[in-house]
Amino acid sequence: MAECEIEKVDPETAFLASKRESGNEWETFKENVRPLKRGRNIDLLNHALKSHTDINLKKSLIHHRRKLIEAIDEYKGEDPLLPWLQCIKWVQEAFPPGGDSSGLVVIFEQCVRAFWHSEQYKDDLRYLKVWLEYADNCFDKEVIFAFLVANEIGKTHSDFYISYALHLESKNKFKAANQIFELGISRNAQPIDKLKAAYRKFFARSMTRPKAIDDSMEKVGPVRSFGTVLAKGENRAPLGSLSSNCDVSAKNDRTRAAPLSIYKDSAATGETCPPQLDPSHSWHTLGARAERNKENNAIPAKWKSYKIPQRPGTRTGVATASACIPVFVDEECQDSQSMKAEGCNSSSLKIRQEDEKDLKRETELLRKNPLRNFPQNSLPR
Repeated sequence: MAECEIEKVDPETAFLASKRESGNEWETFKENVRPLKRGRNIDLLNHALKSHTDINLKKSLIHHRRKLIEAIDEYKGEDPLLPWLQCIKWVQEAFPPGGDSSGLVVIFEQCVRAFWHSEQYKDDLRYLKVWLEYADNCFDKEVIFAFLVANEIGKTHSDFYISYALHLESKNKFKAANQIFELGISRNAQPIDKLKAAYRKFFARSMTRPKAIDDSMEKVGPVRSFGTVLAKGENRAPLGSLSSNCDVSAKNDRTRAAPLSIYKDSAATGETCPPQLDPSHSWHTLGARAERNKENNAIPAKWKSYKIPQRPGTRTGVATASACIPVFVDEECQDSQSMKAEGCNSSSLKIRQEDEKDLKRETELLRKNPLRNFPQNSLPR
C-alpha cells in the first residue's frame, strides 16, 4: 500500500524530477495567453510559447498557417466549412496571445463572409459559433447581431439568443434583452432547456437589481444638503412651481441689487459744462433722399491709377491636355472595392500575401467595422 502511494507523484514533482530544460514556458508567459472556453493542451501551449524567444519557430508557425490557408482553397469536399474550422482551431492554439499578428480576426471575417449567403450553413451551429467568436473580437457586437437577425443566421439555436441578450444586458438594455429571450423561447430554439435556464437567471438578476430612478422625479426633488432625509409627511413641490419660484427669487435679487454707479472724471478736462454741439451736424432732421444716398452715387470709371506688375519670363500658351490634376483615391476604399470585385473565392488569398504590418492594420479596421467588406445589400436596413 505504501509503495502505491509513493508511485503517485503530482505533475510538478514529476517535471522537476525529469530535469527537462523546456516545458515551463507557461509559467513565464502565462499573462500573455488568451483563455479558451474549451481549454488548452499544455504541451501544444508550451511549444507555441517558445516562439517568443525562438525566431525560427515563429517562422515555422507562420509557414504552417500559410499551408492551412492554401488547404482551404484546395478543398473539394462536401463540407467547405471544415478546413476553415481546422485553421481557426490551429491558429488559436499556435498563437496563444491571439493578437493582431495572429491573423485570427481576419480569418474569422473571411470565414463568415464566405458562407453568409449559403443556405447549407445558416442553421449550422459550427458556423454560428464562428460568428459569435468574431463578435467577441470586435468593438461593436450589436452590428453583428443585427446582421445575423436580418439574414436569419442561427435563429434555431439558443446560443444566439443567449449571447445577444447577455450583450444587451451588459449595455443596460434590459427591456431589449428580455425581448430577445422571449423571442428565442417563442421560436423554440434548441436546446430550449438551456435557453430557459439562462432566462431564469436573467430574471433573477433583474429582480435583485435596484430600480432605476425616474429622471423627472430627480428634477422635482428639493435642493437640500448631503445626508438629509425628507420628512414623512413632506410633499414634493411640482416642477412648475419650483421654476416659477426660482424666477421670482431671481427677479427679487435683481431689484434688491444696488444700481451701477458711473465714474465721471471732471478734473481731466477742466470744463465745468459739457461742450455745445454744432446744430448744423445734429440729427433733428434726416435730410432729403439724395443727401442720404450720396455715397451710392459714385460713377464707375476705368482703373488707371495702378498697374499690376507682370511676372518676368515668356508667356505660355494654352495649357496642354497632359497637364491634369490627379484625383486622390483612398487606399482603404480601393482595397475594399477590389476585394468585393474579386469575390469570396479569392478572399482567402489575402492573408498569405500580407505581411505582419498590413495584417495588423486590417485587423484594426475589422475591429472597428466588422462588416466593412460585405456587400451593401446584405447589411441590415
